[in-house]
Order: sequence, then structure tokens, then C-alpha cells
Amino acid sequence: MRNICVVTGTRAEFGLMYWLINALHLDKDVNLQLVVTGMHLSPEFGLTYQHIQEAGFKITKKVETLLSSDTPVGISKSMGLAQISFAEVFQELQPDLLVVLGDRFEIFAVVSAAMICRVPVAHLHGGEATEGLIDEPIRHSITKMSQLHFTATETYRQRVIQLGEQPNRVFNVGTPGLDNIYKLDLLSKEEFEKSIDFELGEKNVLVTYHPVTLELNTAEQQFTELLKVLAEIDCKIIFTKPNADTEGRVIISLIDDFVAKHSAKSCSFISLGQLRYLSALQYMDAVVGNSSSGLTEAPSFKIATINVGDRQKGRIKSDSVIDCLPNYNSIHKAFKLAYSDAFKEKLKTVENAYGKGGASEKIKDTIKSVDLKGILKKSFYDIKSQS
Repeated sequence: MRNICVVTGTRAEFGLMYWLINALHLDKDVNLQLVVTGMHLSPEFGLTYQHIQEAGFKITKKVETLLSSDTPVGISKSMGLAQISFAEVFQELQPDLLVVLGDRFEIFAVVSAAMICRVPVAHLHGGEATEGLIDEPIRHSITKMSQLHFTATETYRQRVIQLGEQPNRVFNVGTPGLDNIYKLDLLSKEEFEKSIDFELGEKNVLVTYHPVTLELNTAEQQFTELLKVLAEIDCKIIFTKPNADTEGRVIISLIDDFVAKHSAKSCSFISLGQLRYLSALQYMDAVVGNSSSGLTEAPSFKIATINVGDRQKGRIKSDSVIDCLPNYNSIHKAFKLAYSDAFKEKLKTVENAYGKGGASEKIKDTIKSVDLKGILKKSFYDIKSQS
């Protein structure tokens, strides 16, 4: 039996890996070691580890690493605490393979500890580009510390290979997050409205905005520009609050102030959870802000994404995505385009660039069967020598 350790630090990570975790949980040849950390254990961010337990999963370890600070010093100290803590976790659990997703700072620390502890790593969603974020170098660093790679598009697979990874260890499977759309029984409009105690309107948008972490002190000014537009447009607005990133608390405060002033047309949540979030997308005209879900999940619902600023710059985008600058005029123009008859007609034929589901089973079958003997020793794949 293979010990497979899955680590998740945010609600988004868990949502994207839900069906992979479920597949590993149900497989009799796998001993799933599910470790939660970061925002999952923070009251400020909703204690979302409880959602994991409510979904029927047994949590193997809870690892506290997140300091109550969103400053660069606080984030750096959280990373140090995570590396110390996970060295002890790996010593205790002795996993055969670690599975992680994405590009967050706590996952970087987890994988750093795994590298030193000689635990092989399977990395999901590598090869992507987010040029406005610290996530960009973090993601590529995790790639270099990992032995198996599962990418969301063929372009991203080629980029991982370009980083020197062996092609036979890089698999293009699509994003596992799309499995939620095809496997979950999503809520009806009435069920969804009851679950959030908020009535939708004729027009509705879902807003998620995160700090652009490679920019200095821009969160308040940029998000205020978006709020100016939202205050003027005639629609209902659902906000989901940002992650524990630098300047995240500034955005949370602005959301709270906006909802207090516009309670008839808006509401906010620390976390909707995957079922309510995906159910919401059925009834939205657009996803607004700079969350990756606007690129990976929203296109499957054939709705618009108004992508504000540089946070997702460099990522592959479906035709349903409207890019705009983080200023009033550009955002206003993007809303006008999203509600135009021509764009609505275009949405009917949109295809999601990140696949059509099925990634979770592909990943599970591979990490369950791959030969791990000698996998820690990697040779650099030099593209020039192959040409």
C-alpha cells in the first residue's frame, strides 16, 4: 500500500483537488494522508478545515503556520514556520509521495521541507504564468523541487519541460477543478438564494479580488476603482473575500464598507465553499476581479469574466475573458462589453481552454502506479541537446 500525502492550505486548493482526494480516499491500494494548514485553520478565513471534515474526509494532521499578519515580514515568518513544522510531519508520517497544487507561499515551504526529507513530490498546475505575483517564481521553484508534474494545458506542459523536467514525467491532464462542475449536484436558484440569505436579481455578478503581490501598496487604489463601477451598475453583487496575501486585509475592509452602504444590492462571504460557489456561477452574468477561477471555471458556464489588472497576466485565457486595466474607465468599458448583445452571442460557443473534466482520475491512476524507485535523482532535460 502506498502512503500518499496531500497537503492543502486554502479553500481554493481543496476545491480544485476535491475529486482527486476523494479518488485517493476510496482506493483500497492507497493510504491517504490528508494534511491541512494555512488558511484552513484560521478563524479569520472561516476555519475551512471544517468543510473538509463535513465532506467526509478524515484529516490526518492539522499544521498551524499562519501568523495574523499580511505584511512581507509576517508572510516570510509563516513560511519559515511551515518548513519547520512540515519537516516534523514528514518524519512522523513517512509518505511515499507528496501531492500539492499551485503556487502559494506555504506550499513552497512544504515542498522545500519534502525535498530535504527526501520525499518525492507530485505537483499540479505547474508551468503557468502569473506575471504580477510572487506566485510566478514560487510555482516554477516548486516545479524544480518536484518529480511528477500534472499540467492544465499542453502549453504549460511544454513550459515545464522547458524548465528541464523529463517529458515522460510531465502529464497534460487539464485542471482537476473542472471535475466539480460535472460531478457535483449544483443547487437550484431557490436553494442557492436560501443558502446565502440573499435574493438574486435580473443581473448578477460575482466579485473576487486579490492583491497583486509584486506591486507595492496598489490594492486599495485599484480595488476602489472597481468599487466605483460596482456602485453605479444596476445588478446584484456577491463578494468572496481574498486569501491571506500581502495587503489582503485592506480589500476585506473595503468590501465590508461597500456592503454596509449597499446592503440591498450586495453581500459578502469569507468562503462560499465549492458547492455554493459553482452553483452561483450558473446564475451570474460575469465573474469580476482577478481570481484564477474566472479563467479556469467560469468559461465552462459560458459566462463572461472581467479580468482586472495584472494578477493573471500570462495565463492562457478562453474567449469569454475580457481583460481591463485597474481603473474606472477601463473597468466600465469591460462591463459594457460583457453585457453587449454581440458578446452574449459569442459566449454561446465558448470552449474552456482548461479541458472538460476527468483530470482527477488520470492523476490518481498515475501517482498510484508510477515507479518511485530512484525518482528523487533527476537529470536536467536539455531541449537544445534534443534538437
